[in-house]
Amino acid sequence: MTLPPFHLAFPVDDLSAARGFYGELLGCPEGRSADDWIDFNLYGHQIVAHLAPEAVRARATNPVDGEDVPVPHFGIVLGVSEWKALAERLVEAKIDFIIPPTVRFEGQPGEQATMFLLDPAGNALEFKAMAKPENLFAKS
Repeated sequence: MTLPPFHLAFPVDDLSAARGFYGELLGCPEGRSADDWIDFNLYGHQIVAHLAPEAVRARATNPVDGEDVPVPHFGIVLGVSEWKALAERLVEAKIDFIIPPTVRFEGQPGEQATMFLLDPAGNALEFKAMAKPENLFAKS
């Protein structure tokens, strides 16, 4: 099954910091840009960092499997090897994780490797890999 790419626009307070985080650290190729926004290719999906300092805000959390998961957040579901490579790169870069690379829902249909971090503007991101990708939407 081929999925169409999604599009997500989100606020940042510093485009240079966003370029360093998404472009350099996460390795997202840069697309079009202007003085107040930058397109990035996040694993084939279009995310757009818009300069909107007044929209950058504090985050709430919800409990999930014993962790305080930031809300809102966005991210991508990767293959296990891609997730491990990204986790290793982020650990080596000494990223301050909200939730460090871990496995949650172990032994359940939704078992997944996950990690949460903030971009420089405080936007929360989750990167995950399903133990069984076919269970992405499975109910427990």
